[in-house]
Amino acid sequence: MPTYNLKINGELVTVTADSDTPLLWVLRDELNLVGTKFGCGIAQCGACTVHVDGVATRSCQLQVSLLDKEEITTIEGLSKDGSHPLQEAWETVDVPQCGYCQAGQIMTAASFLKENPNPTTSEIREAMHGNLCRCASYNRIEKAVAIAAEKMS
Repeated sequence: MPTYNLKINGELVTVTADSDTPLLWVLRDELNLVGTKFGCGIAQCGACTVHVDGVATRSCQLQVSLLDKEEITTIEGLSKDGSHPLQEAWETVDVPQCGYCQAGQIMTAASFLKENPNPTTSEIREAMHGNLCRCASYNRIEKAVAIAAEKMS
């Protein structure tokens, strides 16, 4: 099996995996970074969203062999102590119900707010529409993203 050197959450790690192994399974099974969730396996729900060079990316369909020098950030690397403005806003608004989609939601929002630090409500909705929430907490998610945007600007 091939060996891959990856930069994850600011640290260089070496993993051994088949070349077609999705990044999601490397994160969860090899590195025990289990904040990133498996939802659908076809890049449609967003539960597996991580950042690759700052861009929200679905890790369930990204083969580890396609990664080389990219910087990968998982929910665990967004903030070591939960102090990222999005994480704080999620807590303030009490967004999670089951919590399953939350890491992917937060990672999508973090990437979006880097590109658009002062979004409108419709821009937030558009940016977040690809992340599914089984509990339908969409209004709270939208509110938390708006609160975080205010804190970050």
